[in-house]
Amino acid sequence: MTDAAVANPVHDFISTTVTENPVVLFMKGVPEQPRCGFSAVVVQILDHLGVDFIGVDVLQDEELRQGIKTFSDWPTIPQLYVKGEFVGGADILREMFQSGELRPFLAEQGVLA
Repeated sequence: MTDAAVANPVHDFISTTVTENPVVLFMKGVPEQPRCGFSAVVVQILDHLGVDFIGVDVLQDEELRQGIKTFSDWPTIPQLYVKGEFVGGADILREMFQSGELRPFLAEQGVLA
């Protein structure tokens, strides 16, 4: 394990990715081919709402797969970031979508098509 004072290249990558892209989904697989049901649910919700997002496949890199969990202090994947802020995983996004909170939130953030 690295010392907290030492730069963490995985966290640097995540930070840069969520800063440079308005909507980022760290997921298992890619948006065109999710490799877990939870990732697929979030992709379907974002597609349904017409959100332009990039998907980052955590299965390609074990350090990234673990690093995203420590970066957000959230234990599960997928993880959605909007404007650099962690929004939540599949359960949170499903609840926000079903309650009608997600569309206005995304519109407020200026990321709806």
